Amino acid sequence: MKKQRKVREFKPGSILYACLIYLFLYLPIFVVIAFSFNTSKMNITFEGFTFAWYGRMFENRQLMQSFVNTVIVAGASTILSVIIGTLCALGMYKFKFKLKKVISSSLYIPIVIPELVFAIALLIFFTSLNISMSMGTLIIAHVTFSMPFVVITVRARLAGFDKSIEEAARDLGANEFRTFWRVTLPMIFPGVISGGMLALTMSLDDVVVSFFTAGPESTTLPLKILGMVRKGVSPDVNALSTLMIIGTIVILLTSTLIQGRLEKKL
Repeated sequence: MKKQRKVREFKPGSILYACLIYLFLYLPIFVVIAFSFNTSKMNITFEGFTFAWYGRMFENRQLMQSFVNTVIVAGASTILSVIIGTLCALGMYKFKFKLKKVISSSLYIPIVIPELVFAIALLIFFTSLNISMSMGTLIIAHVTFSMPFVVITVRARLAGFDKSIEEAARDLGANEFRTFWRVTLPMIFPGVISGGMLALTMSLDDVVVSFFTAGPESTTLPLKILGMVRKGVSPDVNALSTLMIIGTIVILLTSTLIQGRLEKKL
């Protein structure tokens, strides 16, 4: 006789506890969204409802330019981090060479060390090479601290990878590139997407590293908002933040849907 699985019932206390946790996590986001419709310019108390700030948001050239810079840096650094991180993870997984453990451990350094120390190290590095701070240095810096997250997620995916599938493809006449493109990449693609999402998130909200490696014309949105804090954040910033939140949710749902479909195929 099969043992019947015990079905756990949610107690009212557990439901209340879960609701309080979600309220603690998402209440600041709801406040930002709510105040994007505030009629008050001071944005301290909610005085009335309006959509005007969503129109004025596009009139703020400095704000929109910083948003464009953020999208460019995040997009470029995410693509480069995914490519370099995926290749690095595959190389660490497939090949054996000297100092492999040392190199594998060094990948965790950008994650473990304080962000301020990492940012100062990058500043000293660029300065010692007489490289002026610009969009290029900012992208390089973001790739440096984002790439290890891609390596970790892809290596976790490779941990359960069956090498016999690649061997079967090679036996059927596929070369190395075709085997990678048609067999290996689809198998590890959910890990690649997860690593890309982590890299994108890290790049979008970075402040410390961007502060030390950005040029005068490559100010990102987090740096722009940081500079506005002393005078007060205007509601058009909340409007732009609301649109970014919606865009992030759309990207997250899309990536989850893609991962689900890939898991079914595999």
